[in-house]
Amino acid sequence: MRRKNKKKIFSTELGINLEKGKETEIFKWFLACLLFGKPIQQEVAKRTYFEFQKEGLLTPEKILKAGWDKLVKVLDKGHYVRYDFSTAAKLLEICQELKEKYGTLTELLKKSKNQKELERKLLEFKGIGPVTTKIFLRDIKKTWP
Repeated sequence: MRRKNKKKIFSTELGINLEKGKETEIFKWFLACLLFGKPIQQEVAKRTYFEFQKEGLLTPEKILKAGWDKLVKVLDKGHYVRYDFSTAAKLLEICQELKEKYGTLTELLKKSKNQKELERKLLEFKGIGPVTTKIFLRDIKKTWP
């Protein structure tokens, strides 16, 4: 169960700069939100994000190329073990769907007229729920429309 008084994580705490609206930074934040969206300790999600960073797995292409086995290893290094198998599968599926449907997150943002539409489009991805969407929107809205 999530604690309501838990400190919120922000992109800047992970060294992610969304201010210029660069695709690479937007995807890093998206990846982080996918990790933080699970009911898992924030420190574990944060450590796991940095493992992805160390491995250079910060684009949909690199995540897809890495494959399930490699993703599970990276998740395990971050101690994301409770959800390692399902998260590896989810990351692959979401990256594939993103590439097929929009190409990039920048395109997804461009094709969303407003925050409500963006929220709806994010929730259409299998494996992205309200928590992940809320975390992503909280920081992305600073740089998007």
